[in-house]
Amino acid sequence: MDRRDFVKQSCSLCLAVGAGMLVSSLSGCATLPVYKAAVANNTVTVPETIFGATNFQLIQPKNQYYNIGLKKEANGTYTALLLKCTHADNQLTPAGNNGYKCDLHGSTFNNEGQVTTGPAERPLKKYATEVISNQIIIHLT
Repeated sequence: MDRRDFVKQSCSLCLAVGAGMLVSSLSGCATLPVYKAAVANNTVTVPETIFGATNFQLIQPKNQYYNIGLKKEANGTYTALLLKCTHADNQLTPAGNNGYKCDLHGSTFNNEGQVTTGPAERPLKKYATEVISNQIIIHLT
């Protein structure tokens, strides 16, 4: 093989590997859809039908900075957590089935909102929920 063919093959291989790495890294960046909901009388109301094939939804209350992680429990109840880091007030991101993470200082929280890695020391704020006529009511007080 002459030098020119060697360089062409090497560059092609590098491009193929680089493209594969890029595609795999982008798949980890996929974001969950966010359900936008209005706030009325310190409550957020979302339909139960948003839980199709999943047991978790991100809720974005209108005019609020922080999202709410809404999880459907095995017993049919719902758990709502304010996704605000208790260390530095940073927006948290879901970490799959492993809870939530703060990209600012590295704090992590489990699905129940308990701290699993600091520097955060306090658990996430949990909101009371109830279901009325197939509507999930999240009480923000």
